[in-house]
Amino acid sequence: MNGKAYVCGVDFGTDSVRCVIIDAADGSEVSGAVAPYPRWSKGLFCDASVNQFRQHPLDYIEAFEASMRDAIARAPAWTAAGIRAISVDTTGSTPVAVDRAGAPLALREDFGSNPNAMFVLWKDHTAVREAGEINRLARTWGGTDFTRFEGGIYSSEWFWAKILHVLRADAGVRSAAFSWVEHCDWFTACLTGVTDALAVRRSRCAAGHKAMWHESFGGLPSEEFLVRLDPILEGLRSRLYTVTYTSDQSAGVLSPEWSSRLGLPGTVRVGIGAFDAHMGAVGGGITPYTMTKIMGTSTCDVMVAPMDEMGGKLVRGICGQVDGSVIPGMLGMEAGQSAFGDIYAWFKSVLMWPVENMIGRTALVDEPARTHLVEEASDRLIEELSAQAEGLPVDETGVLAIDWMNGRRTPDANQLLKGAVTGLSLGSDAPRIFRALVEATAFGAKAIADRFRREGVPIRGVIALGGVAKKSPFIMQIVADVMNVPIRVPRAEQTCALGAAMFAGVVAGLYPTLGDSMKAMESGWEREYTPRAEHARMYAHLYERYCSLAAFVEDETMAPRRTQ
Repeated sequence: MNGKAYVCGVDFGTDSVRCVIIDAADGSEVSGAVAPYPRWSKGLFCDASVNQFRQHPLDYIEAFEASMRDAIARAPAWTAAGIRAISVDTTGSTPVAVDRAGAPLALREDFGSNPNAMFVLWKDHTAVREAGEINRLARTWGGTDFTRFEGGIYSSEWFWAKILHVLRADAGVRSAAFSWVEHCDWFTACLTGVTDALAVRRSRCAAGHKAMWHESFGGLPSEEFLVRLDPILEGLRSRLYTVTYTSDQSAGVLSPEWSSRLGLPGTVRVGIGAFDAHMGAVGGGITPYTMTKIMGTSTCDVMVAPMDEMGGKLVRGICGQVDGSVIPGMLGMEAGQSAFGDIYAWFKSVLMWPVENMIGRTALVDEPARTHLVEEASDRLIEELSAQAEGLPVDETGVLAIDWMNGRRTPDANQLLKGAVTGLSLGSDAPRIFRALVEATAFGAKAIADRFRREGVPIRGVIALGGVAKKSPFIMQIVADVMNVPIRVPRAEQTCALGAAMFAGVVAGLYPTLGDSMKAMESGWEREYTPRAEHARMYAHLYERYCSLAAFVEDETMAPRRTQ
């Protein structure tokens, strides 16, 4: 050994898991690796036509082991012996039905191919009906409004709506399920060898933002509320949890099984898990009243504020405000967009259809050439669209879009909403439409910032993390212009995993507080996007048009439901 202490951050994303080994003294990355989910990459257990997105627990286990072993193999030989702690972040809300031992039902042979026995991914919107029922009951039942700390609107993307939907849809799962566990809680339990569903340590972050947990409620929503929502939920509350833990606390030590599989010491501590965006905010250097935007397939916008300064303030229409969900001792606030990079991916898919289905099958060239042509077009499409769109003047296209292709998360969650594109003409080519889509996602970001400000929460800076922030200066400059604020991008490549490693530094006892760990391991800044004054002025007018069109689209979408 070289006497150094190392910590591991593990980031479970939508498509893959990333593991990094970090030198706890200065935050430098010793090694890292990424592994895709094998079943997910084949499109198994998902049906986009009904917004069903499920992930098999074996994807998480296999990808984690592959990426962790790869990261260890890439590190100097003495590194493994010096690893002191591991912390994990995941997507969320991504719950799963478990048996009495806390094992996901899909790990059983009889449920191995049943999507309802798998993790219900964050972007699964099959529970829109159930979310609506939760919201109506919370406002009318005469008792506590359990959505009050969730922004006042419960989403189909969250814990209780998904549970209720699956229980109603699948009698087999309903009969076999003892309890339900979030991905971030299950995986830490898996790593520490927990074999009792009631002994799983639950994340304050996950519980507070997605499950309507709050200390003033005595924990989760009351049994009376849940049974009134649907008698099918009777008794489930007692098989869930009351106590929650912040992520600077330990869930235990690495189990003998995982110690052997990974070749790590049995003394490695495992931290309480949390959601990717919240740990990413920590890795990105969040400070009070700084909005940290994790910009990937969707966005998650995270802020923190001192508890005494927020007092009893409730921020309407966001994804929850929770004591200690980001930094222990501070109020964590979450918002976000249900689709961001996913919108660009959708447009790319539309444009790639003739390439894949015509060029990809043509007999004019041989198979290797066909494959190469399709791959090259796919790899370069967004880059070329960005280059062409960047040269267009603001408002020259005449095209205006609404970014609700996957519903609206914030402000005011409504997953029934749909996207829109207007102002099309015979001159509306692909770059012009693409630019309008980029502007729409930027307008959606501004709508979230405006809501915080109107609710009395100042925004004193913006930090951008994630794939979009790292890879697309074109998109980032438009977001800075639309929001009319400078946006800083951290130097770290895997900011969520780095944030998890910072928590691991506290869990290992290397630092007394998360603040100390963050200061020691901060990555610094890669670049800053400064708004262009003339563009910001023009976008302010375009944003007004966006808001008017959004109101029209929402009214037209919801009108038939209001008359039913």
